[in-house]
Amino acid sequence: MTTLRLILGDQLNPEHSWFQTVDPKIHYTLMELRSETDYVMHHAQKVIAIFAGMRDLARHLKDQGHSVHYIALDDANNQHDFGKNLKTLVKQLSANQIQYQLPDEWRLDAKFKQLQGVLGVPVEGVDSEHFITERHEAADLFKSRKQWLMEHFYRTLRQRFDILMEDKQPVGGLWNFDAENRKPWKGQPPPPADDRATLDHQDIWAVIQASGVKTFGSPQASAFRWPLNRSQALKDLNRFIKDVLPNFGDYEDAMSTKSWRLFHSFLSFALNTKMLNPREVIGAAEKAYKVGKAPLAATEGFIRQILGWREYVRGIYWAQMPGYDEGNALNHQTALPSWFWSGNTKMNCLSHAIGQSLEHAYAHHIQRLMVIGNFSLLAGLNPQAVHQWYLGVYIDAFEWVELPNTVGMSQYADGGLLATKPYVSSGAYIDRMSDYCKGCHYNRKERTSADACPFNALYWDFYLRHEDRFAKNPRIGMAYRQLTKMPPEEIAGIKQKAHDLLSTLNDL
Repeated sequence: MTTLRLILGDQLNPEHSWFQTVDPKIHYTLMELRSETDYVMHHAQKVIAIFAGMRDLARHLKDQGHSVHYIALDDANNQHDFGKNLKTLVKQLSANQIQYQLPDEWRLDAKFKQLQGVLGVPVEGVDSEHFITERHEAADLFKSRKQWLMEHFYRTLRQRFDILMEDKQPVGGLWNFDAENRKPWKGQPPPPADDRATLDHQDIWAVIQASGVKTFGSPQASAFRWPLNRSQALKDLNRFIKDVLPNFGDYEDAMSTKSWRLFHSFLSFALNTKMLNPREVIGAAEKAYKVGKAPLAATEGFIRQILGWREYVRGIYWAQMPGYDEGNALNHQTALPSWFWSGNTKMNCLSHAIGQSLEHAYAHHIQRLMVIGNFSLLAGLNPQAVHQWYLGVYIDAFEWVELPNTVGMSQYADGGLLATKPYVSSGAYIDRMSDYCKGCHYNRKERTSADACPFNALYWDFYLRHEDRFAKNPRIGMAYRQLTKMPPEEIAGIKQKAHDLLSTLNDL
C-alpha cells in the first residue's frame, strides 16, 4: 500500500504522529500554490513566513529519512491547485490512498471532501493533533443558547483540564482577573529587547515577486523575525515565559508610540501554524506561576487567551460556517478608506496601528479591536471588506480564528451572537490606554469642531443611527441616558459632523 500524505502551510508540526515511523511507501507533499496566495491579498511577511516554514519542515522530514515531494511556487509542473497536483502525484507514485490532516478553514475542508471519488483513490482526513477541543464542542455546549459567551466555555475547560484550579475552585478565588490587566504603560518597566532570530529570506521573496503574487506591507525579507520552525518557536516561548510574562497582564491592553511590542508574546503565528502546541504553552505559563515566576493575573490572562478565547472562536467558526462570513447585521456598506493600505491618515492612533500592521504584519488585540476595529464599526465599513483586510494583513490570521474575531467581536456583524455589545468607544478610551492622542492633528476633547477627534462624533452618531437595536441593551444604557441629556442642537451638530466625516473618509 502506497500512501500520499498532504501537509498544509499551517500544519508545520514535526511532532505529529505521522512522522514517528519512516516508511518508504509513505510519501509526503507540501505545495506552494497561487490558489492559497491569491484568495485574499496577503501581507508579504505572511506569504514569506509560511513558505519558509513549509520549506524548513520539508528539509527536516527529508533529514529524518521520509520521502518528500515539494512543489515550489515556480516549479514548471505546479498546477496551483491541490486536486490537480495530487492527481499527478498519485499517478507518478502509483499511490493507493491519500491522507490529509483536517484543515482549519471551511473552504479547504469542503474542497478536500470533494476530492473523494475524484482522484481515483480513497481520500482520508485525520486529526491535526493540535487543538484542545473538538470542532463540535462549542456547538454542543451552547445548544439552545441565544448568546455564546466565552466565559462559560472557558470555565468549563478550566475545570475539565484542571488548569489553575485548586480543590475544584479557581486559584485565587476568581475565574477572571481581567480587571487587573488594564493599565496604561507610562514608559516603565522597559519592554524586553526583540531578541528573536533574524533570518534572510530574500530568495523566497524573489520567487514570490517573480511569480507575480500580489502582496502588501513591508516584506523585511533580509531581516526576518518570525520563526522558521519549532526549535525557534520554543526559544521564543521560553523567552516570553522568563522575561515577558511577569509584566504581560498589567500592560496587555496598553498601546504606545514608543514600543510596538510592549509585553506581548508574539507566539500566535507559531501557534496557528502548529509549530507550538497550545497545551505546552499553557503548561509553561501555569508552571511559571506555580514556581513564583509570574503573577496570577498575568498568568490567568494569558491562559484565557489560549484555553478560552482561541478554542472558543474556533468552536464558533465551525458551528456557524458556512455563511458566518456573510454576516452584516447592521447593514454597513462603506468601502475601506485608502489609508488602510498606507497608514497615511492624520488620526495618530490609526496611523500607528495600521502603520505597525503594514510594517510588521502584527498588532495586538486592543489595536485590532479598539482602534482599527472600533473605527471600522463606527464608520460603517463593510464587514466583509474589513474581514478580508484583517485576514490578509496579520501574520497569525487564519480564517478560523480571524473571522469570528472580526465579524463577531469587532464588527458586531453576527448580530450579537458572540459579543454582548458593540465594542465601540470615543477618543477618551484610546487616550486613556495610549499616548496616541499626544501631538495628534485632532483634538480628543472636541466633538464637533473643525479639529475634533473623528472618534467622538462617530461614536455618538453610531448609537443614534442604531437606536432601535441598542437602546434597550443593559450593557450600553448609559450611552443612551447621556444622549437624552444632550440639547437638540448638540445632537444635530453631532449628526452633521458625522455626516461630514463619513463623506470624506479618505481625507481624515
